[in-house]
Amino acid sequence: MTATSSPSQCTGPGHAIADVGDSDPAAQVLRQFRIVFNAVKTHFQQVERRVGLGGAQVWALSVIRDRPGLGVKGLAGAMDVRQPTASNLVRSLVRSGLIEVRRDGSDRRSVQLHLLPEGHRLLRRVPGPYRGVLPDALKALPPEALARMQADLAALIGHLNPDPRAAQVPLAEM
Repeated sequence: MTATSSPSQCTGPGHAIADVGDSDPAAQVLRQFRIVFNAVKTHFQQVERRVGLGGAQVWALSVIRDRPGLGVKGLAGAMDVRQPTASNLVRSLVRSGLIEVRRDGSDRRSVQLHLLPEGHRLLRRVPGPYRGVLPDALKALPPEALARMQADLAALIGHLNPDPRAAQVPLAEM
C-alpha cells in the first residue's frame, strides 16, 4: 500500500479491492484477508487439478528434490512443520510412488528421502511456486513492511485465542 492509497486499495496492476461503500476499516481489512486467502486457495486448487497432489505434498517433493538424502526431521525443519506432519507427507509420497525411503547403513532408524523419476516428472508439471504464492509474496516485501505486518498480526492473534500449533500447519492443508 502506498502512503496515498486508502486502506481498501492496494498498489500494482489488478490489485484494487472492490469498494463496496464501506468505510469501516475492520471491514476493509477483512476483505483484504479474503483476497489473500482466495489467492492462496486458488493456487493450491490449480496445483491439485494439474497434478493430483495437494500443495503440501508438492512442496515436500520440491524440498526432497533439492536436498536428496534429507531425513524426515530435516524435511519438517525445511517446511517449518511438525515432525508427525512431515512423516504423514512422506508416507503419502511413498505410497504414490514419488519418493523412496532408504535406510542409512550405520543407523537403521535413520532414513534418507530421494525423489523417484515419477516425482521429477510430476514437479515439472506443477505451476509454481512450489511452496505456494504467499511465501513468495511475503519475501518480495521490504523488511520494514514485514516488521509492521508481524507486529500488527501479533496484535490481531492476541484477540483470537488461537491454537498455537496452527503456526506449523501448511496453508495447503487448511
